[in-house]
Amino acid sequence: MASAEHQFKHLFPRSVQYDPHWVRTHSMGENVLFNLESITAQIPLKKGMRVLDLGCGKAISSIFLAKEFGVQVWAVDEAISATDNYKRILEENLENQVFPIQADARSLPFPQEFFDVVLVIDSYTYFGTDDKYLPYICKFLKPDGYIGVVDVCFLEEIETLDQVPDFLQEDYQDYWYYIHSIPWWKKLWEKTGLVEVTTAELLPAAQLIKEQYVKDFEEHGQKKDPFARALKKDNQQTISFFRLVGQRTDKNAYLQSYKKS
Repeated sequence: MASAEHQFKHLFPRSVQYDPHWVRTHSMGENVLFNLESITAQIPLKKGMRVLDLGCGKAISSIFLAKEFGVQVWAVDEAISATDNYKRILEENLENQVFPIQADARSLPFPQEFFDVVLVIDSYTYFGTDDKYLPYICKFLKPDGYIGVVDVCFLEEIETLDQVPDFLQEDYQDYWYYIHSIPWWKKLWEKTGLVEVTTAELLPAAQLIKEQYVKDFEEHGQKKDPFARALKKDNQQTISFFRLVGQRTDKNAYLQSYKKS
């Protein structure tokens, strides 16, 4: 069996070129570049495109997108200072390509149909479970533009409290109650008629990413990290990562095509 290092190089040829210490220091959870690269292959990113990196954290995902694909990136996060992110962007000489903004995901300062692509890595679950959110964010997408999400999921939907595994009980009401399964997300998006779901699946490297996250947590992590704590106890493989991609489409045309399928 191939080593984990070999597998990472095969699955994430772009991400492994970046300094692991730099990535770990600026990732707010698991390796954000692995998750990001897991979805870029599903979206036709082209030089000069305008990309919204929503919930960008410390903006290393935005830096990666600008460097690897030559796109313009608006790096938006509610919690991280735009000034702090700008300093990181300056260090990479990308100030003319990556534009940091501190803003709420529900109150974005952009014109309609401004972006070719919207990407949300490791943060969509915080706001995207609202039925009204996809219609809101789609306003900022050009016709035929793409929205892509990578986030944590359950392999099977937890619908009642008695279905909550014992190892999730401690943090369930603070964190896990808004985590869902892939079919739940696919249905949420499809019923709007605003996007055609082109990808809805587990990350191919989900298990590797989980193992790497637990290893990093054990060596460098914070004791209060509920996600890492749960992953260590997840003997039944309840938790995983998924990728979800939708292409913006004409609502009426999509409704007609969906009825025929």
